[in-house]
Amino acid sequence: MKKIYHLGSCSTCKRILKELEPLEGVELQEIKSEPVTPEQLEEMAKLSGSYESLFSRRAMLFRQRGLHEKSLSETDYQKLILEHYTFLKRPVVLVDGQIFIGNSKKTVQAAKVALHQ
Repeated sequence: MKKIYHLGSCSTCKRILKELEPLEGVELQEIKSEPVTPEQLEEMAKLSGSYESLFSRRAMLFRQRGLHEKSLSETDYQKLILEHYTFLKRPVVLVDGQIFIGNSKKTVQAAKVALHQ
């Protein structure tokens, strides 16, 4: 299975999707219009090893809610990601049991290689 979770209004996601092309056979899920389900998030967490690894500390709500001053548990990360799409670090690329999270050059390059094998 090849799937990319992304945010359509995010310029970084748009740039990365262009970089990952061609995307034939890849399912795209725009997380604002089609929120991540608990089952999808659980699958991502199993592949990545934790909910924290999927959590974006760059989300504006992270500071606005004072979450940067709290010690968060795995359950907290899970609930927050399900509650609001901006808490999911993006994009998340799934390729046949592998997961690539975020927008670092190294991660995007590894995802591109995996997608086009």
